[in-house]
Amino acid sequence: MAGTQTMVIGPIPSGFSPRSSSCDLGLCSGPTSRRPAASPSRTGLCSSFVGGWGDRRRPAVRSKKRRERNRFIVDEIAGQYEESFEDIHGQLINFFTYKAVRTVLHQLYEMNPPKYIWFYNFVSNNQVKDGARFLRSLGKEHQELAERVMVTRLHLYGKWIKKCDHAKMYQRISDENLKLMRERLMETVIWPSEDPNAENLDS
Repeated sequence: MAGTQTMVIGPIPSGFSPRSSSCDLGLCSGPTSRRPAASPSRTGLCSSFVGGWGDRRRPAVRSKKRRERNRFIVDEIAGQYEESFEDIHGQLINFFTYKAVRTVLHQLYEMNPPKYIWFYNFVSNNQVKDGARFLRSLGKEHQELAERVMVTRLHLYGKWIKKCDHAKMYQRISDENLKLMRERLMETVIWPSEDPNAENLDS
């Protein structure tokens, strides 16, 4: 009949797999048609070749992917602290550098206003986020002030060590954690209605 296309079924190639396309199986109706091959589950094929090979391999791959999806790396969320606290040490040094800069600024404001203005402008243009970088930049511009800040931050740290009570700090952190959890619990609790009509309905 006119306009009827014939389908040529070729031999199954040796490299056949369940993901092979229809053209790989010789089921192309024309040179320009590219249609994805239907899976064995949709077509209802139950041959020993397709059912046996595909069913044996696919569940293993899925279970492996499922296991990989369920893996959670917990110890890297807040940092690994099993061996050292170097990140906290760095933050402490940066903080005491910042506190020393404020102390020196306060001293210069009372004792040397011109130097205070210069140092204030320098701090405005160079933020004290990285203590070592800040002191390197300051040393290139004003070595005396850089040394003064370094001595001051060491002095402040020494005073803090004498006053710091580690047991008290631990208790403060514990109390704050408990307070935050209590506040969150109070926000999520659904209290009984104070509407008198609701009480009448209950009675």
